[in-house]
Amino acid sequence: MKNIILFTLLFSTFTVFAKQYNIVDFGAKNDSTVLSTTAVQAAIEACVANGGGQVYVPAGQYAIGTVVLKSGVDLHLESGATLLGSRNLDDYTKIQSAYISLRTQTPTVQLIYAENAENISITGRGTIDGRGSGFPKLSWNDEGITRPHLLRMISCRNILVENVSLRNSGCWMQHYLACEELRISGVRVFNRNNFNNDALDLDGCRNVVVSDFIADSDDDGITLKSTSPRPCENISITNCVVSSRCNAVKLGTETNGGFRNIRISGIVVKPSTVQAKEFFGRVGGSSALSLEIVDGGTMENVQVSDMLIDGTEVPVFVRLGNRARSYREGLKIENVGAIRGVSISNIRARNAGKTGCSITGLPMFPVEDITLSNIVIEQSGGGTAADAKSHPAELAADYPEATMFGTLPAYGFYIRHAKNIVFDGVKITTANEDSRPVFVLEDTENVKNDN
Repeated sequence: MKNIILFTLLFSTFTVFAKQYNIVDFGAKNDSTVLSTTAVQAAIEACVANGGGQVYVPAGQYAIGTVVLKSGVDLHLESGATLLGSRNLDDYTKIQSAYISLRTQTPTVQLIYAENAENISITGRGTIDGRGSGFPKLSWNDEGITRPHLLRMISCRNILVENVSLRNSGCWMQHYLACEELRISGVRVFNRNNFNNDALDLDGCRNVVVSDFIADSDDDGITLKSTSPRPCENISITNCVVSSRCNAVKLGTETNGGFRNIRISGIVVKPSTVQAKEFFGRVGGSSALSLEIVDGGTMENVQVSDMLIDGTEVPVFVRLGNRARSYREGLKIENVGAIRGVSISNIRARNAGKTGCSITGLPMFPVEDITLSNIVIEQSGGGTAADAKSHPAELAADYPEATMFGTLPAYGFYIRHAKNIVFDGVKITTANEDSRPVFVLEDTENVKNDN
């Protein structure tokens, strides 16, 4: 007990007396028309030079271009404080990452950047607004090239992002690449002002906790990626509310390193109630849960539970494909990859679309060992006799999307190239008459349907 009290006192003393560096003292201006980039960076450098502490952003509006967060720094935004991203691309620093992945082979631009840093945090009740609508989409893969990310951290360790509001990125809102010991808690995201407006992207990260996260995104919501040989692993995501016009929770599409030891629970998926310009996807979203391997890699030991879903076209989509896109130019992906050891339970979906759910692999490469239990899906129905007779193309190399096969031949689950699939306590109903069967199985082995 004495040791616990002593530790608490020492931690409290560190928290209270950690030196603070107010950006105003370094020349930052409470003026959205004047750049304060140099002042904010100077405060960070002074903090680092003196052994770390807190860089303090007081109430007001401060416009910045790229700033680089460094080890030992807590960037703290007071309630009423807003960091505004510059609308001029020239105010963003092009940075070439030392870590090579699909999206870092050329210099990239971002508002707040960190690489090879540790013990860093972004905290407080303030806001970071990228004002990303000012950057037009110029090419297919221009995210991070001519449209800035709001927050990108690469090869960092011991990271905390807590309670802040993040708004209006030029593309992805947050990209954590090859990071470890990451906690995201109480963060609120609104990202519906440009293309590729994901809310959160965890990419080849290890030992991550995401909790109490609220997001409204034009593109994907909570996304795990693997754009390099590093897998996403040892990740817990819980107690989140997600509105997405695409995929609310997704493992994919980039899957070079794969995913393992992933736990997702307590997720509410709902349509957005905010009127905003629409760039991508559909009202209510394409899918609530998408689990994908298409660029090699293995997905295993994944548990998804306790999801409430409203209005999404496809509640559950599981796909093993063979797009075989490499993370580095000139490198070929020779293996198809695998999906095995997945549990999906306690799911309630209402107002789902007509498409139906699917679990599909490829000939000779089945999806394996999937358990679905205690699931209730209420979908629109309306499938025809012609839909029931359809035979979806394999589309092995296509981009994986829950609607990629069109209206499925089953209104419940279409299962193809799969083995050891268990349904236990699954109920599926339709609001309108549907001529399709609830299940269609093709090239399957040991599919069980209990209760």
